[in-house]
Formats: sequence, structure tokens, C-alpha cells
Amino acid sequence: MDTDLLPLEGITVVALEQAVAAPLATRHLADLGARVIKLERVGEGDFARNYDHAVHGLASHFVWLNRGKESVALDLKSEEGAAIARRLVAGADVFLQNAAPGAAERLGLGAEELAARHSRLVVAGISGYGTDGPLRDRKAYDMLIQAEAGLISVTGTPETPTKTGVPSADIAAGLYTAQAVVAALFRRERTGKGGVVDISMFDATVEWLGHPMYMRMYGGRQIPRMGLSHAAIAPYDSYPTSDGEILIGVQNDRGWRALVTDVFDRPDLADHPRLATNPLRVQHREECDAAVSEQTRRFTTADLDARLAAAGVPAAQVNDMAGLVDHVQLTARDRWREVTTPTGPVQGVLPPMTFRDVELPMGAIPELGAHTDVVLDELGIDADTRNRLTDSGVLGRPAAAPEPTS
Repeated sequence: MDTDLLPLEGITVVALEQAVAAPLATRHLADLGARVIKLERVGEGDFARNYDHAVHGLASHFVWLNRGKESVALDLKSEEGAAIARRLVAGADVFLQNAAPGAAERLGLGAEELAARHSRLVVAGISGYGTDGPLRDRKAYDMLIQAEAGLISVTGTPETPTKTGVPSADIAAGLYTAQAVVAALFRRERTGKGGVVDISMFDATVEWLGHPMYMRMYGGRQIPRMGLSHAAIAPYDSYPTSDGEILIGVQNDRGWRALVTDVFDRPDLADHPRLATNPLRVQHREECDAAVSEQTRRFTTADLDARLAAAGVPAAQVNDMAGLVDHVQLTARDRWREVTTPTGPVQGVLPPMTFRDVELPMGAIPELGAHTDVVLDELGIDADTRNRLTDSGVLGRPAAAPEPTS
């Protein structure tokens, strides 16, 4: 397999980032072959480094979001540190940040200033609520955005609204940012000009809520919280088996007939006067779910899963994280690769963007400040100056810095 033709090879990204949204965006860019230089605080680094110590002493969020990057530790509050950051950005193709509102501007890294100074630079900023509006300066953590955007109003059970189990607002913003940066780079190839891209976590999450939003605007009703069920389809839920549970989602009457006839051997239910059509099944949901549960209890999960698949009835086993890690689909498709970290190798799943002619790299997780010397040497900053800046706290450097991430 030819690994010399990565899609973003030759592109340099400088990232002033922390937590989830921006690191996810730049990790995707790194996966696609870009060189990502991550600017971190001296001593502390990206605060996601300290969320937990689950992965050989490293934080699970950080390992997930930061492979394939180079870490430069700078005190950006010092003028010398900020000047180094500006020099790095001047030589980059992309500058991406999710700093607090106004922080980039105070460092001389504001979007308008950079765009005026560097015409080919793509400048991408991620904020909580956007660059204007009454909530511009509000704190914007994932859970807060999920609440403000109404996501928790459609997630959970009828009794209890919940946030999603993963940071959906952060992930949405990160994905749209990576997509926008690639689009801006493509446009630059045709026009020679970079540009400024703004992505807000709130806007990204609102985009994901198009269906329930339009139902409220034009259908006049709030989509109810249904747990694993579905407001407009039945049967659609998790059902008990003799040794666990399985999720079944029948979306039309043909599927209902296949379920009760081919899987349950109960053809009498196909034309049941209260269950024969989807509107009837929704109207009589409790009776429908009881009839399905009575049948699913006859089978083990594995046996029922096989029968449902053979009959073409949509179904899925309800996995936990242990089931995901050992999932046959990941193993059969050879999706696991070894990733290097400062505390030893870990397993990582290949990026979801699969190119037929090239495998995307699974770069190393950087130690804080691991590439400070390498990157500053490229800027022409000599060893004596680096030592002076380290002694004064402007730079952070590990005991032994590795070579640049390939």
C-alpha cells in the first residue's frame, strides 16, 4: 500500500486548542496527513491531559484526540512566547483555535489581523455561541450547549431528560471545522487565497436537530423523549431475550410480517386487528411491545440475532464498551492499530475516512513539549536562546524530545 500520497501531506496546521472540539478537528487533519503543531501551556498543557489517568497513566480524552501531533509548550502570556506563536502561524497553512473569546486577539492571533497579514492562511475559530450575539461571551461546555440547543429535550426517557453519553456538541463542532478547513484549502488551490472560518458549537448542534426542530415549527409539537423507542414507529425498542436483550426496529408493515411470521412463527399476529399496520401498532404500543417481548424471551440473544438477520429484520445487539472493544466487525475488518504513547503502546481504531489506495497514519501521542526544540530549531532559534527561555518559564521541554511526528 502506497503511504506517500496522504491527502493533506505538506499542509501545516498550528493549533491553539484544548478539550475536545478543536483537538478533534486537528486530529482528523493529522490523520489525513497534515502536520499539526499543538501549542500548549507550559507545565499544564491542554487541560484534557488531566481528565483521568486511565490509559497507562494518560487521559483517555487526550489519547483519543491528540495522536499524530507535535506538542510545543509556550507561555503565550509572555511577549516572547506570543511572538514565537505568531512566527509559527506565519509559516503555516492553517491556524485553528478554540480559545476563550478575545484570547486570540490579545495574542496578536485574531482572525482579521491574521487574514490581513497572511493572505494564503486559513484561519478557523471554534466558539461556543458564535462571534456575535447576546451569548457570545458565555461559558460553553458541551453539556451547556446540549441544554441550550434543546438536545436534552429529545434525549432520555419520558421522565428524565439526559445529555448524550459522548460530547455531541463538541464532536459536531469538531467535525464541521475539519470539513470547513479542507474546503477552504481546496478553494485556496483555485484562488490562491485563504480565508476565515467560524464554527460555533451551538450552530453545529442546532444543525443536528433539524428533524425535531421542523416538527415543532411546522408540525406544532415537541418530539417526546422515548428512550430507545421511537415516537412514530413500533415495534422499535430493546426487548428481553432468555439471556439478555436485543434491539428491534421494524419500520414498515412488510418488516412486521417478516418478524412475526419468519422469526417468531406467529403468522396470526401479522393481520392482528390492532397490530397489522404501523399507525395501529403505535396507537397500541403497549400491546405491541408486550406481544414482541413474549416472543423474544423464547430465544437467546445470539440465536434471535441470527434469525432476525436471516429474515432481514433490522436489529442490533445492545453492546456495552466491553462488547465494542471485542466486536467481531472491528476484528474482521482489521480496524485496530498500535499507537505509540509516552507511557507505552496502546490500541487505536483506524480513522473512519477509508481511502482505497492509502492507509491513514496512526501517529504518536505527544508528551507535553516534546517537539518544542525541534519546532523552534526550525524557526532558527538557537540552543542558548531556547535554554534561556526555558529557564524563564517561556518554554516547556521534556528531558529528551523525539523527532518530528511522521
